[in-house]
Amino acid sequence: MSDLLIGIDIGGTKCAVVLGSNVKGSAVIPGNTVPKILDRIEFPTKTEEGPEQAIISIENAVKDHLHKPKVNGIRSIGISCGGPLDSKKGIILSPPNLPGWNNITIVSRLKKKFGVPVALQNDANACALAEWKWGAGKGCRNMIFLTFGTGLGAGLILDGRLYSGTNDMAGEVGHIRLENDGPVGYGKKGSFEGFCSGGGIALYAEEKIRTCGGRSSDFCKEFAGGKPVTARDVCIYASKGAEVSLGILESSGRRLGMGLSILIDILNPERIVIGSIFTRCGEYLKPSAELVIDKEVLEAAGRVCSVVPAFLGETIGDYASLGVSLNALDNS
Repeated sequence: MSDLLIGIDIGGTKCAVVLGSNVKGSAVIPGNTVPKILDRIEFPTKTEEGPEQAIISIENAVKDHLHKPKVNGIRSIGISCGGPLDSKKGIILSPPNLPGWNNITIVSRLKKKFGVPVALQNDANACALAEWKWGAGKGCRNMIFLTFGTGLGAGLILDGRLYSGTNDMAGEVGHIRLENDGPVGYGKKGSFEGFCSGGGIALYAEEKIRTCGGRSSDFCKEFAGGKPVTARDVCIYASKGAEVSLGILESSGRRLGMGLSILIDILNPERIVIGSIFTRCGEYLKPSAELVIDKEVLEAAGRVCSVVPAFLGETIGDYASLGVSLNALDNS
């Protein structure tokens, strides 16, 4: 019987379809192994074209994997996608980073097409499980994972198990309002996602660029003519010492500290693991976040909690989706 798995990571910017094996591969951290990734296909989500074209691209990528030499079928498919969603029914409901993806019955569609068990999980939950099993959260009983990518969501490992809430809505921390005004995220001005996500940082950067005026900032000059700016651009210019970019990330870091302080006081975790943008730009975000945390949290809760970047780094989405595939196999 084949030991091959398919993992599908659906994001607001890009999708990846991974071919992996449930025979464990090389160690990522000492004494800890992960499923082996054999191949990977990535393509833009193109949300402006709607969900159907993206799903067709996903199906074609799965077919491409199945047609590779020595691939004699797969055992299961796992899908990691931003919420809200219904993991039990296998329906993507209406993720804010996937406009138009409303009530998409993706699990039944792929199960019918490929004839194997298929499972769907919130991306934050899937990443939390991956980091808990194989990465920075290994050994914790109480851990929070924050996506900090196109959007912001949390996966909660509480008392040694995933907590997803009454109807899969636990961990939608991006909806928390931190300020009365500010960048829009999750449909709300001044939200945690507005300040601490790729989309929110880009919006904040656009506002700063509009107010640069005649300043000789290379960052402002680069994007003042209407050229699209991304969170990655902000991080790149921050690494070059650009004052405007550093200010944007310092402001995002302060709001990150505000949001983390709320989570630390309410959930009392021993570790908060943050992915995506934080793994690339943490050196510019963490100092201002820590200043706020030190000021705001209960001393006893803050003393036992550490904030760290995701250990699985840029590969976390791949391992998260393969973890969901393993769960589909276990529950079939």
